[in-house]
Amino acid sequence: MKAVVLYGKEDVRVADFPEKPVGTGDVRIKVAYCGICGSDLHKFDGKKNTHPIHYPVPLGHEISGTVVEVGSAVTGFKPGDRVTADPNWSCGKCRWCQAGKPSFCENARGVVKGMAQYVVSPEENVYHLPDSLSLQAAALTEPVSCCLHGMDLLGLRQGETAAVVGFGAIGAIMMQLLLAAGAAAVYVVEADPNKRKEALHMGATDFICSRDEASVQHLADTVQVDRVMECVGLSAAQTVALKIAGKGATVVLFGVSDEADLLPLSSYEAFTKELIIKTSFVNPHTTARAISILSSGMLNTQQLIKKVLSMEEAPQELRERRYIRTGKVLVRVDGEP
Repeated sequence: MKAVVLYGKEDVRVADFPEKPVGTGDVRIKVAYCGICGSDLHKFDGKKNTHPIHYPVPLGHEISGTVVEVGSAVTGFKPGDRVTADPNWSCGKCRWCQAGKPSFCENARGVVKGMAQYVVSPEENVYHLPDSLSLQAAALTEPVSCCLHGMDLLGLRQGETAAVVGFGAIGAIMMQLLLAAGAAAVYVVEADPNKRKEALHMGATDFICSRDEASVQHLADTVQVDRVMECVGLSAAQTVALKIAGKGATVVLFGVSDEADLLPLSSYEAFTKELIIKTSFVNPHTTARAISILSSGMLNTQQLIKKVLSMEEAPQELRERRYIRTGKVLVRVDGEP
C-alpha cells in the first residue's frame, strides 16, 4: 500500500509499505483523511514521543475512513461502516488500566499509522461515525479527544475567566471548548500577531501578542484569570501561562515539550498565588465525547482546517511547515477532493 513513511530523522518519503494482516479481533480501515499532528513533527525531528519509534513507520494517527474488512471475532463493525479509531491501545490488565488510567498503561502501544491507504486497529479502538459528520471533520476526532482530557483537568466553572496560550489548531479548539463550557471571557495569548483577527472572529474576548511583554504584564496585573490552557510546549509559552495565571488559578500545560526542557517556574510566585499546575497526556475515555461534539456543530471545523494536502505533498509540508503554523492540516488519502 502507499504510505507517507518515516525512515529516520528528517527522512520521510511516499513509498510502498506492507499492509498489516487482520487478526480475529481487528478491523481494517480504508483511510479517507489523516491529520498532521505536532507529534508527527516531533518524530520527523527525531525527538522522543508518546511511544517508541521503530523505523520505517508510516506517520499520522488522526484518521477517518471506511471499514473494508473485519476479523472473525468482530461483532460491532462491518464493511462499509464509516469510522474513526483511537490510536492509543491499552491492555486493560496492568495496574494502571485496572485503576482506570489507561493512558499510563504499562503495555500501551500505538495502533494507527494513519498516513497510509489502510490501517488495522483492534475493534475496541474503533468508533462509528454518524452520517451527519463528514469524514473530513471526523479526522479531528483524536485532537478534540485530547483537548477534552485537558479540559477535564482544567476544571472550568461557568462564569470564570480563562486564557489560551498559543493559537494553533489546538489553541483554537480549546478556545471554542472554553466558550462552550461557559467561560465568561477567554483571552488568547499568541506570538503571531497575524492571528489576532481570526481569534477575535472566533470569539476571543481579547488578543494579546506574547512578544509584547508590557501587554502580557498588563493582562496579569488587571485581569483575574482563573484557568489557563498552555498549548505550545515551549518554555516561553509556559512562562507566559504562569505569569498571567491569577490567584488560585489552575494552569494546564497541554503542549508537548522536548524531553530536555525544564519548567520555567518561579516557586515563590506559584506559592504566593497558590497555583494548581497540571499536565495533560493523551486522551483516556474521551473519543466518544469528541465525536458527539464534532457532530453537534459546536466547533467551527471549516475554520480549523486550513489546508488539505495530497499524500505526495505531505513530506514537503513536514519539512517546511508552511500551513501547519496556521492551523490544522489534513492529508487526503482517499477522501473527496
